Amino acid sequence: MSLTIEIDNGSGFCFGVTTAIQKAEEELAKGNTLYCLGDIVHNGMECDRLRQMGLITIDHDEMARLHNVKVLLRAHGEPPETYELAQRNNIEIIDATCPVVLQLQKKIKRQYETSPSPSPKVSIVIFGKKGHAEVLGLVGQTHGEAVVIESFDDVKRLDFSHDIYLYSQTTKSLDEFHRIIDYIQEHISPDAVFKSFDTICRSVANRMPNISQFASRHDLILFVCGRKSSNGKVLFNECLRINPNSHLIEGPEEIDAAWLQGVQTVGICGATSTPKWLMEQCAAKLTSIAT
Repeated sequence: MSLTIEIDNGSGFCFGVTTAIQKAEEELAKGNTLYCLGDIVHNGMECDRLRQMGLITIDHDEMARLHNVKVLLRAHGEPPETYELAQRNNIEIIDATCPVVLQLQKKIKRQYETSPSPSPKVSIVIFGKKGHAEVLGLVGQTHGEAVVIESFDDVKRLDFSHDIYLYSQTTKSLDEFHRIIDYIQEHISPDAVFKSFDTICRSVANRMPNISQFASRHDLILFVCGRKSSNGKVLFNECLRINPNSHLIEGPEEIDAAWLQGVQTVGICGATSTPKWLMEQCAAKLTSIAT
């Protein structure tokens, strides 16, 4: 079987994830005990690799019971309560919050603090996934008062008599964000203020047109991604739209040899949480099947 395999150069860790992993590796290399609040990246195999190096993943309840230790905050960011807890328990924070997320947190906090108090006529709205770590950190800047909308359909439930300040989770779809802006502009009361802030990370948003072109070039697409990754779901759905012969896999063991029937070219791509080494392992598995 003659098979051409291409790994997408634009796929792989974004800057924020790369920095968080580097900080973890540097600390572990010193032989120090290091805890990480939540999975450092939404990729099980990369989490396993770092666990073998000594990284201990904890949740917020477990952090509340720790004292005098080091805890790494991943790229997604955390609400103010996490920093307050660390101070109370004498926990040293290694802050790997992505700079793009950090700027967004500051913008939302500043908007919340400058809004009239009490502010029943002001809605801070975040376009994002409810319960997602980044979104929890953003909502935390408003003491839980921000309204979260997950999709275009949710925008219809907003109170358009209120002033609306719209922000977005950094990894959401740019097209859907603009649809939401258009809808609010059409329905907002003439007596209310509407402002939108495009806070979508371009290193993620720009992957959409790139991955579309990549998916169109190949007979088969293998999208390598942890199933928890929000950004991965968006990018995989784009691959599927362009190329129906696309499969989402978490690792090489999920590759089905039957997928290669009648296939001459395979494209391997992934999310901002997909390590390059994992895509390379998938390419090696394909090569072994084809020979």
